Amino acid sequence: MQRLAILDAGCGWAHEIELAAHECVITGVDDDLPPLRAHTEARRDLDSWQLGDLRTVPMPPRVYDVVRASHLIERIAHAELVLDRFVAALKPGGLMVVRFRDRRGAFGYLDRRLPHWLRHLMWHQEQPPPAVYDRVASLEGMRWYCMMRGLVIAEEITSRDTVTGFGRLMGIVFRVVALLGRGRLTSAYSEVTMVIRKPENRFARII
Repeated sequence: MQRLAILDAGCGWAHEIELAAHECVITGVDDDLPPLRAHTEARRDLDSWQLGDLRTVPMPPRVYDVVRASHLIERIAHAELVLDRFVAALKPGGLMVVRFRDRRGAFGYLDRRLPHWLRHLMWHQEQPPPAVYDRVASLEGMRWYCMMRGLVIAEEITSRDTVTGFGRLMGIVFRVVALLGRGRLTSAYSEVTMVIRKPENRFARII
């Protein structure tokens, strides 16, 4: 009967959360950069927000029922440390919903390898999101992270949304890049969505 507490990590790039049928309190966190601040201030769904270094920005422990991290992991450094803070902020039994572009996808490879001016053209934006892609920003990397932290992967979905959004011509480019990668890259998907549960067992290996 309590209101659902949600932490929207990466609120400066993410879409608004629409949960009209549910009582919830939504808190946003992200890096403190001008475009992220402008987007955050324009959002109507956030009850409060904090912008700053995600390694130190205030995040009370065991407060949130759900943490959503949409297209955040691939654009920040020290991603494992930041994920640890999200897990610590979750209540036992809480869920973390993570969506990210895979560094081992053909899109992720180009995104982190292309020079800055070409990324502008690819993204059709004056200020494309950073392309950090730490090791954990991959399907295998997140599986490894969850195993090491004792977290349970409740659901795992791959999609080609980003690749599809760039049109048929770029789709061919991504397939060629994957072929040249000789098995190290894939064009079968560009992003991964994972629903991760923090166990309630107090003996679990949890932050």
